[in-house]
Amino acid sequence: MAKQMTRDEAYTLLKEYNKEPFHIQHGETVECVMRYFAQELGYGDDVEFWGMVGLLHDLDFELYPEQHCIKCQEIMKDLDLDEKLIHAVASHGYGICSDVEPVHEMEKVLFATDELTGLIGAAALMRPSKSVQDMELKSLKKKFKDKSFAAGCDRDIIRRGAEQLGWELDDLLNRTLQAMKSNPNY
Repeated sequence: MAKQMTRDEAYTLLKEYNKEPFHIQHGETVECVMRYFAQELGYGDDVEFWGMVGLLHDLDFELYPEQHCIKCQEIMKDLDLDEKLIHAVASHGYGICSDVEPVHEMEKVLFATDELTGLIGAAALMRPSKSVQDMELKSLKKKFKDKSFAAGCDRDIIRRGAEQLGWELDDLLNRTLQAMKSNPNY
């Protein structure tokens, strides 16, 4: 039987494979967004699982960038973790660095919001407040359209994520912004 992890164990695992504060913070940000969407989309009973998927989604990225979404599957299988968790984490790289397709709505949310949280975070740092709390959708859309801003955030992946969810791009942008605003630390 697969091992169930606590949030603390997942966080310890994340820190075992990630030393850069940016990568740890990104995991925490995506965890927050995933928890928000679990509640918003009617998966409140699975909020812990959604959060854990968000926290661990880039588990292997810092140490194994060339094997991203592949090495994490090995690490998690070696720890005898739930196959559902392994699939969910690996699916966020679908068509980029993984052939694991996002099937569940949660996996599609992860795929759609991963890059977007980076874009929103970068946009927040440009604000006088350094926060998303006073950011409006109009401002975010302007940053999204500016290809030179946060050039490492792949807009096509974000668009593809919105399509997978069946959401308009503006809806994805706004909902993810609201998810990040749900945490006063952002």
